[in-house]
Amino acid sequence: MHTTFKNKRITVMGLGIFGGGIGVTQFLVKEGAHVTVTDVKSGTDLFQSLRYIEGLPLTYHLGGHREEDFIDMDMVIVNPAVPGDSKYLQIARENGIPIDTEINIFFKLCPASTIGITGSNGKSTTTTLIGKILQQTSKKVWVGGNIGRSLLLQLEEMRPSDIVVLELSSFQLEALSSIKRSPGISVVTNISPNHLDRHKDIGSYVLAKKHIILHQKHSDYAILNYDDPKLRTWETKCNSRILWYSTKHSVENGAYLKNGHIVISVNGNTVSIPCVSEIKLPGDHNLHNILAASCAAYLNGANKQNIEETVTSFPGLEHRLEFVREVKGIKYYNDSKATTPESAIAAVTSFKDLVLIAGGYDKGSDFGEFAEVCANHCKAVILIGKTANTIKELISRKRRSKEQPHVFIANTLNDAFQKANTQAMPGGVLLLSPACASYDMFNNYEERGKQFKDMVFSL
Repeated sequence: MHTTFKNKRITVMGLGIFGGGIGVTQFLVKEGAHVTVTDVKSGTDLFQSLRYIEGLPLTYHLGGHREEDFIDMDMVIVNPAVPGDSKYLQIARENGIPIDTEINIFFKLCPASTIGITGSNGKSTTTTLIGKILQQTSKKVWVGGNIGRSLLLQLEEMRPSDIVVLELSSFQLEALSSIKRSPGISVVTNISPNHLDRHKDIGSYVLAKKHIILHQKHSDYAILNYDDPKLRTWETKCNSRILWYSTKHSVENGAYLKNGHIVISVNGNTVSIPCVSEIKLPGDHNLHNILAASCAAYLNGANKQNIEETVTSFPGLEHRLEFVREVKGIKYYNDSKATTPESAIAAVTSFKDLVLIAGGYDKGSDFGEFAEVCANHCKAVILIGKTANTIKELISRKRRSKEQPHVFIANTLNDAFQKANTQAMPGGVLLLSPACASYDMFNNYEERGKQFKDMVFSL
């Protein structure tokens, strides 16, 4: 037990419909704290998350926050999704109440070495791959962070020789900067505008991401995507040793592709792994993710065989360019996790003869480049959600006088699916890759992806 929390009165702000506050709540109760959970959403909205903390000795203030929970307390733990300028956090600051986050608590108490992964796209795939490669070695590996589970409850089992692999969001990194901590090995996949509904502007979003390297030590490593022009400018900001990875260039230190091999070169040692033709994941962006993961795992003792076996057998993650099935010669792919134009562009450019379903909630993204890629790569585009009209207008401008793609607007995902099936032909691909969040029509991207897969399976 850590005496830091015993008998302390602690407010957990934001349980979240995705359950972002579950792990820290369970941990604090176990540590003997008196916990109040507060959320603007009602108990009905939060019922999925509440199931996990049922029966714990907690005070609940749901359906809105109360000022006293931010005045008369020893500490406030805030969920990453809560905006930093919340008036309740302001009240806590004015009353001298310490504010912390789950990830900060984890970093302060974690005895193991850490690999942190961030980026606008590809984080979850890269994190999962690193975990799977390292699980082939003799080391004990823990995978968590933004990828779905809190590791706070596992702290007691962790040893200094273990490795923790953490997916880190821009919000989590923003919080980590307050305690000036970065992972020992940091991987950054790419940087493109995202979450501009939460970050003031692209500058503050990029700065949040940059915290993953800003507090590293000289002996640490930063593994950066050489093919991303924004990341190349980070070289001067790194205190640590930089390893680059690239699908286009041979890099001196890092990982690259050569004659169907993955080549990893670190501190004068080079390994060459002949496996590119066996990789199952489609798209150049996935080759980037594989290079980044191979490089990070190699630094932690993975050998040629560990890397080759994992990257050639890995089928990908659910809802991330996931192959669902083939029916009557049409291949169906579920890429519901593509909640930004950039991740949808990566999906669209991975295929030929493509019918695309896209659109959804508007989180302030620029769809210009996405519309251009659709105009050049798609046979037909069926749009849903709040952004449908905007994207349709942009595609028709970029299409100029060409016949294709045909663009349609549908009211529901079901209507879109029916329409898309009339446009798809044997030998072609029908892809759900929305380029948008799902909140205008679904609880989350998983629900959207599951509905799509159910429709494919009922064909």
